[in-house]
Amino acid sequence: MKFLGSHLSYMLEKHQSRSNLKAFAKFLVFLAVVITLFSVVFHVIMVNEGKEHSWVTGFYWTLTVMSTLGFGDITFESDLGRLFSVLVLLSGIFLLLIVLPFAFIRFFYAPWLDAHIRTQAPRRVPPDTSGHVLFSSWDEIQRGLAERFELLGIPYFVIEPDPVRANELFVEGVPVITGDLDSTHTYAHAAIDKARAVFASQSDAANTNVILTVREIHPSVPILALAEENESVDLLQLAGATHVLPLKQRLGEQLANRVESMKSAVHVIGRFKDLLIGEFPVHGTPLAGRTLKEIQLRQQTGANVVGIWQRGQMLPVRPDTVVDQWSIPVVVCTEEQIDAINRLVRTGTANTNPVLVIGGSKIGRATAATLRQNGLRVHLIEHEPIEAAKAHGFADRVFVGEAADREVLQQAGIDQAPSVVLTTNDDAMNAYLCIYFRKLKPEIRIVSRITHDRNIESIHRAGGDFALSYASLGQELVLALLQGREFIFLGSDIDFHVLDVPESMAGKTLRESNIGARTGLNVIAIEHGDRMILPGPDTELPAGAHLVALGTAGQIGEMKRMFG
Repeated sequence: MKFLGSHLSYMLEKHQSRSNLKAFAKFLVFLAVVITLFSVVFHVIMVNEGKEHSWVTGFYWTLTVMSTLGFGDITFESDLGRLFSVLVLLSGIFLLLIVLPFAFIRFFYAPWLDAHIRTQAPRRVPPDTSGHVLFSSWDEIQRGLAERFELLGIPYFVIEPDPVRANELFVEGVPVITGDLDSTHTYAHAAIDKARAVFASQSDAANTNVILTVREIHPSVPILALAEENESVDLLQLAGATHVLPLKQRLGEQLANRVESMKSAVHVIGRFKDLLIGEFPVHGTPLAGRTLKEIQLRQQTGANVVGIWQRGQMLPVRPDTVVDQWSIPVVVCTEEQIDAINRLVRTGTANTNPVLVIGGSKIGRATAATLRQNGLRVHLIEHEPIEAAKAHGFADRVFVGEAADREVLQQAGIDQAPSVVLTTNDDAMNAYLCIYFRKLKPEIRIVSRITHDRNIESIHRAGGDFALSYASLGQELVLALLQGREFIFLGSDIDFHVLDVPESMAGKTLRESNIGARTGLNVIAIEHGDRMILPGPDTELPAGAHLVALGTAGQIGEMKRMFG
């Protein structure tokens, strides 16, 4: 009965539905009048033939003839009666067997089904909801965030203005409410006063509207907004956004920073409290070909090697791990320890030839600009003349042509280039170019942008050294802001996590807990009160402390399953 009332309420609210119901009611009235009229004529003809029947019999005969049942228990004997029977029969075929089903489906069942679809998704969050995040859309960034929120116990809801789409998400099990994004009632129904944050991730104009609407009903709830254009950052902040995320600009910077690590020095990629997370190339240094035990990096510098990038894969480390010339160790250290590492690995053979950037879109231009800010020369290749014209001023030289054209590549300096950055939004094309550049120049460093996280393995198999995705970057930025910590982005499949020490592990050493072997997580630090501890195998895990770990969402889930 609850759903019956909601469906009728929805149908009566819509002008078209009300018109449909009126039309269907008119047809039913017309049909009743026809049946009554035929019943009256039935009595008149029967009296003329000298027979008497009740009014109920008249309706009974009319309906059996119109519905083509024709039991034959009541018949006319005169030609007039038989002609009337034919008229009733043909009228029944047309009105009951053709028009009535069509009218029922068109004017009642279809609106009813539409009402069912549109009222199935809830219009408000449960009354006890608090500490939740509201999404203004549901795409790859939000889906990845949802997985991480579920692991961290953060509730979330998607606000979907299209009832049909909202119903689809509801059926899929996505927490969703339906409502207009520019209506204050929607956010009131979403318990905005108890929300942790709002994540606006549509176009810049739509995000501005969302921000203004939210600020009308709640002046202080944190609002995180994506910005397509750099020029929109200030406008979104003026509208009331707490944090504006120009993801394309940030992705370009991240791609460029992965190229900068070609220098024989530590490149800092993140910071947590007093600890720095950095990486450095081994190529051309005295470390190549030796094991971590032989290198004794921690004994010489105090820094802790927590992983090694090998052709796009983050590999765990052991004392007998061999560091080859293509390895890029990831270290956790302090400012002083970075200087010590730099003295150990610095060489005078860095390749100073221009880096190639493939693609002159926003991300390509941001990559080129960051590379130049980092002191590197840049040659950019773009096949669209209009986009190539926009790239002038961001790169040292711009070449118009196809990236797979050998002549264009030679003009751009492929033979001497130390690195190439692929910034097109076509993952298949980037994978193709990875294979092409790896075959053309096996020692070149390839950094690629990916649009869909599912293609990261394809890029690595094709020969890419690093693959960074728009969605993963957005997820890490949002999560860092929600957790109130510094932004750290290692790669598209490696996440940064801050976890409570489980009660079952308190008092044990890292060796005894065997976290790495059992879950795959890499504990890089322990936060205990105001202290940051760089752990070794025999470091004890204090109760109430936090583990700073690197790993995938699946590894976090495995740890929760095993340790609670």
